[in-house]
Amino acid sequence: MSIVKHIGRAMSRTPLFMDVERGEVYSAVGVSSSSQAALASPPTPTPMPNPVAVSAFVATPASLHTSSTAAAPAGGGRYDGRTTTGGVGHEVNVPLGDTQDPQNTRASTIAGANATAGRSGKDQSASGRRNRWKIIGRAVGRFTLVMLLLAALVGALAALVIYMGPIYLVQLLVVVSVAYFVAGGRLKWFYVALRTLPRDIKGATGFLRLLWFIRGHERKNRSVADVFRQYVSRHPNKICFICENQEWTYQQIEDFSNKIATIFKMHGYKKGDAVALFLDNRPEFVGIWLGLSKLGVITSLINTNLRKNSLLHSINIAKCQALIYGAELFDAVADIASSLDVKLALYRFGSHPNAMSVGLKEKDLNNILLEVSAAPPTIPEKCGYNHELLYIYTSGTTGLPKAAVITSARYMFIASSVHVFGMLRNSDRIYTSLPLYHTAGGVMAIGQALLHGHTTVIRKKFSASSYFSDCIKYKCTVAQYIGEMCRYVLSVQPKKEDKEHNVRLIVGNGLRPQIWNEFVKRFNIPQVLEFYGATEGNANIMNIDNKVGAIGFISRIIPAIYPISIIKVNSDGEPIRNSKGLCQICEPNEPGVFIGKIIQNNPTRAFLGYVDRSASEKKIVRDVFIKGDSAFLSGDIVVADEFGYLYFKDRTGDTFRWKGENVSTSEIEGIVSNFINYRDCIVYGVEVRGTEGRAGMAAVYDENGTLDINQLTTDVKEQLPIYARPQFIRILTKIDLTGTFKLKKKDLQEEGYNPYKIQDKLYYMDAKLGYLLLTPDIYDQIQQGKIKF
Repeated sequence: MSIVKHIGRAMSRTPLFMDVERGEVYSAVGVSSSSQAALASPPTPTPMPNPVAVSAFVATPASLHTSSTAAAPAGGGRYDGRTTTGGVGHEVNVPLGDTQDPQNTRASTIAGANATAGRSGKDQSASGRRNRWKIIGRAVGRFTLVMLLLAALVGALAALVIYMGPIYLVQLLVVVSVAYFVAGGRLKWFYVALRTLPRDIKGATGFLRLLWFIRGHERKNRSVADVFRQYVSRHPNKICFICENQEWTYQQIEDFSNKIATIFKMHGYKKGDAVALFLDNRPEFVGIWLGLSKLGVITSLINTNLRKNSLLHSINIAKCQALIYGAELFDAVADIASSLDVKLALYRFGSHPNAMSVGLKEKDLNNILLEVSAAPPTIPEKCGYNHELLYIYTSGTTGLPKAAVITSARYMFIASSVHVFGMLRNSDRIYTSLPLYHTAGGVMAIGQALLHGHTTVIRKKFSASSYFSDCIKYKCTVAQYIGEMCRYVLSVQPKKEDKEHNVRLIVGNGLRPQIWNEFVKRFNIPQVLEFYGATEGNANIMNIDNKVGAIGFISRIIPAIYPISIIKVNSDGEPIRNSKGLCQICEPNEPGVFIGKIIQNNPTRAFLGYVDRSASEKKIVRDVFIKGDSAFLSGDIVVADEFGYLYFKDRTGDTFRWKGENVSTSEIEGIVSNFINYRDCIVYGVEVRGTEGRAGMAAVYDENGTLDINQLTTDVKEQLPIYARPQFIRILTKIDLTGTFKLKKKDLQEEGYNPYKIQDKLYYMDAKLGYLLLTPDIYDQIQQGKIKF
């Protein structure tokens, strides 16, 4: 029923009186007949609350404007008002629905009141019946809602018991109770809970969906190859991969992987063997390790940037029986040929104009592929859900790479996390220019094609200038980033393609808070799915609601629902323990090390570690919250705000102390990089004789010698506090990056600021004059304590 009809009914049933002289309105509802008679010549009327007086000013008497309102007075009556105008600057208050003389209006209103009294009995009876049905309807609705909420709660608790175990549920209830009473007061707890509940519900439902997906494959003991085969049977002719205008269908990838499996079965490889894969980005990269996995052979994905000792180390530590290398990388293999184990079989794949034999009787994999069938080979022993699938190496920013173990279970968990929390659609097309030997490219991106049927575009090498041009060309809707990539893309001169793409989501980690908003605004990106997690670790989180700068969150309502925590550590990164010998959890806004509780035989909580078990043990902290428990120690310093959002601060060992303050190298790198037009900047602490702590030093990339050192001095002094200002600057003409676009700093830190050892140009911070050239003579004065910091 329209509002106009409601007002009309109120008008017909509620007689009103209006005193024109006083501008007051009063009602005849509920007034006795004698009183009504008295109203014919009323004394001073009792005004009703908030009388209505709506004025309209018009230019001429011919223009008539009306407006109406309604409200209920305390006595149960209703009153309405309307105003007509009788000329410029004049207003006359009259009863609503009539423009007659007030005396006539009073008489007609009394008559209406008598008629209303005769109908009151019937109206009240009908109204009572309607009200009873309304009450019953509301009760049924509320009961249904309560039952639905109760069913949802029971279902969620049942899922937790099934997937996490009954002991976990008991711990969860205890933690909730404790959190309620000790989290800064009950009122504050409720405030935080109210603010974060939508986020937590989204995270919890997504996590349960993820568990449902991977547990389904666990029950049927499926490997990654098994899941991929399902998509092949559903849509064999759908495009699986695109690389440099070459398309591969799902059936073509399946056929290629079957050939690889057949070849290596013929050559005697079996379940548990390891084969190293040293190959640039291309669809065949995936087809090779997928085919080997069908035999149960573990593929060791080698970083294509490695040379000599690092390359040899990566092959040996995984105890590989064979090496498959790309023809384009033959020179790197030739350099270590004399040091390779004589039993190591070599297979060359692809072609390159300058490729030659490495002198070890390597086999040409291209020719062998032409000789075998694409039919699925007979597998003597099934490889299932928990079988070791890949060895993926750490970036090697702090030393030699370590091989982390990736099972089919972990591969599914990592890849499906992106699918679930990114809410990927069937029509989404993925773009990646990341190396496929790393988790981000090889699992998070490629996994969308293998496990979820998304066409994935592979670029051989990252190009900042072609990033969004490629997305337009291949009609990609989801793009991937990592490390410093976003800064490189942002440093490219603006062009029309910046906003002509259809990318709705970017997925990755390492988007610095200092450029987050600028990147999103310039390229019109609706959503950023920033994730955090180590290849070898079990502490993985995601920023699911676009919180700028955050790497994920911990629920403040139920912190233990996802068993990750931040614990207090000393300056060496060692846990600080209480009187009982247990670790201490950090308060909001207190930096600490991120950990993940270890629950073996649980794909979300298990810590598989490295091939080198001694290296794995170094990443485990024991007696965390109770005696006998254990957790994965990430080595990353993070901080949580009062709402549970987590922010990356630094690596343990990278943060240094200067002038009595802790300095985050990661934060200073982001700020200084902005000063110098997004160039590479590496910040680290160096020792200065006669001072406590470490002074900040920034190594800045300046290939063409265009850096304005005076402007840098101004920016640093204006925008950084004294303790955070780099005291030394080193100008680099080349930069050493990892394959995943991370900056290496270990060697730079060891070299310090000694001009006798360093050929690069060096500067030091003079308190009055800013950055000045650091010569050998100045260095000597610093060492002698003549120049103070």
